[in-house]
Amino acid sequence: MDVIPQPLTKDAFAPYGDVIDLPTEPGRNYYDDALGNLRPHARPSVSVSLKPDSPERPFSAELLERHEFSSQTFVPLDVSRYLVVVAPHAKAGGPDVANVKAFIATGAQGVTYKANTWHHGLTTLDRPGRFAIFMFRDGGETDEEFVPVAPFTIRIL
Repeated sequence: MDVIPQPLTKDAFAPYGDVIDLPTEPGRNYYDDALGNLRPHARPSVSVSLKPDSPERPFSAELLERHEFSSQTFVPLDVSRYLVVVAPHAKAGGPDVANVKAFIATGAQGVTYKANTWHHGLTTLDRPGRFAIFMFRDGGETDEEFVPVAPFTIRIL
C-alpha cells in the first residue's frame, strides 16, 4: 500500500489531535484542550529528543504505537519538515492500516496526538531535528504500546 502525505492542517488532523502553530507574533498561545490524561495517578512528563533525518525514500513503515491513556505533544525546537502518520482503530482491534493518513509538518507546527491515537514514531525529513515532547506517564506498561503492522510505503516528495 502506498500513502501520499498531504500538508498538515488543523481540519485534516482534527480526528487525531491538534495542530500547534508556533507563534509568529509576540505573545502566548494556549492549547490546554489538546492535553489529555485518563489516569489521575499519571504524572506530566517532558522530554527533549534529537531525531536523525530519515533519508529513506520512499519511506517504509511497519510499526505503529499509541498511548492509550495520554495525549502526546511534539513541539519542534529546531526542525525543518517532519512526517506525521496516524491510523484509526480497526474494528477487530489495533490500528486500521488500510486507512492510514500521512501529513508533512513544517518546523513551525507542533502536533498533539489525542489519547489512544495510533501513530508512527517521530520521523524527521531533510535534516536532524529537535523536539520537546509532553505526555503523562505512570511508569507502567500502558504508557505506550507498539504494534507491528503489515508494511506500507509513504511517498515523500
